Amino acid sequence: MGCTLMLASLSVAQTPTPVPQPTPAMIQPAVPAPPQIAASSYILMDASSGAVLVEHNADERLPPASLTKMMTSYIGSLELIEGRINEQDGVLISETAWRKGGSKMFVKVGDRVPFIDLKRGIIIQSGNDASIALAEHVAGSEDAFADMMNRHAERLGLRNSHFTNATGWPDDNMYSSARDMAILAQAIIRDDVDYYPIYKEKEYTWNGITQSNRNRMLWRDSSVDGLKTGHTEAAGYCLVASAEREGMRLISVVMGASSDAVRTAETQKLLTWGFRFHETRRFYQPGQVLSSARVWGGESMQVDVGLADGLILTLQRGQFDNLEATIELDKALKAPIAAGARLGTVEVRNGNQVLHSAPVVALNEVPAAGFFGRLWDSIRLFFHNLFN
Repeated sequence: MGCTLMLASLSVAQTPTPVPQPTPAMIQPAVPAPPQIAASSYILMDASSGAVLVEHNADERLPPASLTKMMTSYIGSLELIEGRINEQDGVLISETAWRKGGSKMFVKVGDRVPFIDLKRGIIIQSGNDASIALAEHVAGSEDAFADMMNRHAERLGLRNSHFTNATGWPDDNMYSSARDMAILAQAIIRDDVDYYPIYKEKEYTWNGITQSNRNRMLWRDSSVDGLKTGHTEAAGYCLVASAEREGMRLISVVMGASSDAVRTAETQKLLTWGFRFHETRRFYQPGQVLSSARVWGGESMQVDVGLADGLILTLQRGQFDNLEATIELDKALKAPIAAGARLGTVEVRNGNQVLHSAPVVALNEVPAAGFFGRLWDSIRLFFHNLFN
């Protein structure tokens, strides 16, 4: 069985006559080719829909440098959110953390530093000492913390990432990819709502030393509010940035640029192109009832159906006109039906072109009826099939 739904947010009142003549202001802009980006790998993703607008070598395994600290900070936030650690818990600074080279927060060995201050030292100052201190506090050792990083990477579907330390310190066995970093950024934005604002803080002072956030996009583009930079000789200059304009959020990842100025300029190119020529709309919420279907042999004769993940689309501007959602349900649905069971497919079309498809699921459970109920429905189903 099937039905066709006009997508709710596309209902537009039609004015009869006279029909206005097209003017330059009404003509949708032609979408140009994506900009040429001076980086070894990059990707531009919509944070809500997960749609990839442009990519190049996005699955290539590359040294992540200090982009690694996004995972370190993410795990720290999960520990706070889940109540295993408090913001003001004092973290003992080990000699290992204090001695680590590279960028520093400048914590002192033997001090106890509040956990929330270490998070700022990691995100804003890119402190290697802060990263190791947090890792040791959470997992007991940096090696054990790296195991946690890899388990979270697997959970998030980071297929081309492997972590061996909490800082991004060069290691031949550690790697990630532009796509994986975009997915990680998406998870931070989605799961770390309370602490995500730290990523847009422009400076932080600890131990009398004020350091600026290395993400120059925070000064260049007011819509940018995160996330992280990275640089080593092997990795080149890397930047994961996110910006929100008029309710649409994009994530840009640039890896392997030749300088700080280049990674900033190339990130701006990606974000400008993405926002200028694309838009994102939410049509259905997760669990929203889209239709109902006849159930045979159940305690109820109907089951509500919808989309487990809702429906968010990112398309080129002008492509949302006249979209239709078509639901095709399996024939002769029989109880028992578990909540979440796949019962069909929804397809979003623009004319004959399928733009998106997703499984339609049962939104409620339908237990099997008793013996006589099932017997009666089996007779009715026989005649239903006979005449249909």
